[in-house]
Amino acid sequence: MKGGAKVIVEPHRHEGIFIAKQKEDVLVTRNMVVGESVYGEKRISVEQGDQKIEYRVWNPFRSKLAAAILGGVDNMWIKPGAKVLYLGASAGTTVSHVSDIVGPAGTVYAVEFAHRPGRDLINMAKKRPNIVPIIEDARTPQKYRMLVDMVDVIFADVAQPDQARIVAINAAYFLQNGGHFIISIKASCIDSTSDPTAVFAREVKKLQEADFKPREQLTLEPYERDHAVVIGVYRPPKKAGEETKEKEKKKK
Repeated sequence: MKGGAKVIVEPHRHEGIFIAKQKEDVLVTRNMVVGESVYGEKRISVEQGDQKIEYRVWNPFRSKLAAAILGGVDNMWIKPGAKVLYLGASAGTTVSHVSDIVGPAGTVYAVEFAHRPGRDLINMAKKRPNIVPIIEDARTPQKYRMLVDMVDVIFADVAQPDQARIVAINAAYFLQNGGHFIISIKASCIDSTSDPTAVFAREVKKLQEADFKPREQLTLEPYERDHAVVIGVYRPPKKAGEETKEKEKKKK
């Protein structure tokens, strides 16, 4: 799909993401591997001066992160140069766009337990040096601790009943204090009998108990049913006033 003069690509307010202005505007990322699609997505080529820049269309019906961005999240935290731990990478559809966003200066540590999508993930990573594919169970981060540095952001889409615990044990190993998390919660995976709103509230409470401070919550309609994304900060640095109060409490 050629952009040429007809398509204008503008930066999105989230750094590293763009909007291609067409009959219908689409979300795009700048393709790190020019000339190649990852999962059959359309590519748009735009001329800038003497240079041709290629972008890949990011489909929100195939990516929870794209759905959250189009849903209007305030902060996404995944940006150029970031180190990201991605739990539940599957075959790498969204991982490939995160790879585009963080660029050559960033890294995506992509964890996937199932071997079939894991193979696709490994093959994609051969052409994208900023992806480190890890075929392991996200419940056992000690098995891949030698492969992963401290990261700025954890993104989790593991669709397991104990997802909050999985994210917490990975954060304890790899997420720096004051780092950020983005968790996609599928209500039916956690409790198919309860109202999704109640499920989301319980998951947020579990996260709070594990030193996560949720700052935003967003449902993913119309792209996904009964899904929410929770975004926040991990072990935020205490403000001066809070530290004094804690010291006084301990004295008492």
